[in-house]
Amino acid sequence: MSVHDVQIEALQGGPAGLDGYRGTAVLVVNVASRCGLTPQYTALEQLQKRYAERGFTVLGVPCNQFAGQEPGTAGEIAEFCSATYGVSFPLTEKVDVNGDGRHPLYAELVGTADADGHSGDVRWNFEKFLIAPDGTVTARFSPRTAPDAEEVTTAIESVLPG
Repeated sequence: MSVHDVQIEALQGGPAGLDGYRGTAVLVVNVASRCGLTPQYTALEQLQKRYAERGFTVLGVPCNQFAGQEPGTAGEIAEFCSATYGVSFPLTEKVDVNGDGRHPLYAELVGTADADGHSGDVRWNFEKFLIAPDGTVTARFSPRTAPDAEEVTTAIESVLPG
């Protein structure tokens, strides 16, 4: 199985499987609306605008496993992201990223280590995983690494198609 084979629902319903992202670089981020790191939505949206035309997207994956910081319904999450941060990138259904109920997407992602060698469970909201256009998970960034940090943008630029 590869990341592109994973099935996941869109936030507002319907499939949002990663098969639609073949040939696209994707930054998968577990997001939350009531986290101290929530302002990262601004930089994530800037990445979306900066690289979208070059074959890139951010994929936000709401998760309520960290201190209950994403308690909202799908509609509430969508409204918050749109009204507060102008989010235009796709969001999936709310999922578990750790534990027995870990979504298959995260089962594929968490084996990748970050620059400090951390692999395994997601540590907090806004952990980031970069997927190359061929479906390879190429990088992992800690929750506190800003989406527009040089190491993130350099990694994105290195996997952009064409």
